[in-house]
Amino acid sequence: MFVDKAKIRIKAGNGGDGAVSFHREKYVAAGGPDGGDGGRGGNVVFVVDDGLSSLIDFRFKHKFIAENGENGSGNRCTGKSADDLIVKVPRGTLIRETESGRIMADMSDDEPHILAAGGRGGKGNQHFATSTRQIPRFAKPGFPGEEFEVTLELKLLADVGLVGFPNVGKSTLISVVSAAKPKIANYHFTTLTPVLGVVRLDDERSFVMADIPGLIEGASEGVGLGHEFLRHVERCRLIVHVLDAAGSEGRDPIGDFEKINQELANFSEQLAECPQIVAANKSDLATEEQLAALRSYMEERGLPFFVISAATTEGTKPLMNAIAETLAGLPPVKVYEAQPISQEEFLRKVTNRKDFRIEVEDGVYYVDAVWLEPILRTVNMEDYSSLQYFQRVLRSSGIIGKLEEMGIEEGDTVNLYGLEFDFVR
Repeated sequence: MFVDKAKIRIKAGNGGDGAVSFHREKYVAAGGPDGGDGGRGGNVVFVVDDGLSSLIDFRFKHKFIAENGENGSGNRCTGKSADDLIVKVPRGTLIRETESGRIMADMSDDEPHILAAGGRGGKGNQHFATSTRQIPRFAKPGFPGEEFEVTLELKLLADVGLVGFPNVGKSTLISVVSAAKPKIANYHFTTLTPVLGVVRLDDERSFVMADIPGLIEGASEGVGLGHEFLRHVERCRLIVHVLDAAGSEGRDPIGDFEKINQELANFSEQLAECPQIVAANKSDLATEEQLAALRSYMEERGLPFFVISAATTEGTKPLMNAIAETLAGLPPVKVYEAQPISQEEFLRKVTNRKDFRIEVEDGVYYVDAVWLEPILRTVNMEDYSSLQYFQRVLRSSGIIGKLEEMGIEEGDTVNLYGLEFDFVR
């Protein structure tokens, strides 16, 4: 099964928590705090695998979660950083953040791309000792790893795209000029998946050709199979428009040419401007009048025109030579640049890190702040300096200010994920 679009969720590992520990060794007085830092969480890394030709592996697996870093330990030992999670995709996969639509990576090269960075490890209590606070009984929690919902979209990397109505001979053409072996039969939609073939003219000249499944009128609006595969033409440097010159199925090749070009324009303005070469196929079945009419029509529009018969290979070599010459003067295959996160999105994410909600029920103030949970794990409620640190966090985040704004009185109960304490000004 050919799958060229998938939606998945990726989550990098959280950093390990810093440790609260004190050095204890015989004959060593006042060893002091020696809690180590937490390890880094694993990244989610995307790499190209040329052995893959579709996104079928993502049809049933939708979550990719890297491991968390290990917590720190005593004797200033840093926790082990987690291994990166490697996600393999076919070459040509475009990765977008689903929510914003921004391009995060174009998997067209051999470089690994870190799409979600693992969280840094938290600091151990060895970092919080001062001249006035010599026994810090708290540490920093690890930072959360990045998390995204992303859309994978495969856009084949091909120099040339063969387009045309079903059954005009595109599969036959690519089978005789390359080593590709697509299924060929005399009925519509024989080709259900794009087929890539390498055309080698000599030791120095070669190019990649893609047989795009047949397009029909309305393809850009989702009719037939065309809408699913028009995206694969977007990267092509050159379009070879294959026509049934003989009109063997009662079709008008000029009308077909106009309809297909309209579908390309409806799908993408860039596709409408892509250079084209017209190949009038099935010439062995066409009359001289039909070929002359087609040639006149294309020459009026300044389009290179070639008469071929893919079934007998007549005219295919001059066509391939013309394609190679045209490609030599065109820019390379389109590669999409990754788009940075917008300032608005950045500010929203930064703000969300300190978001909280407070509700009052039966005189108890319930504070809901997801980012506060890991901090709670590292606070020693029986230690004065640790409580001071926790109070600074509550005040700097605006929670205490909000409680006071809501009219909390001294002695009222505050609930933080099951931990209850009396409010003290």
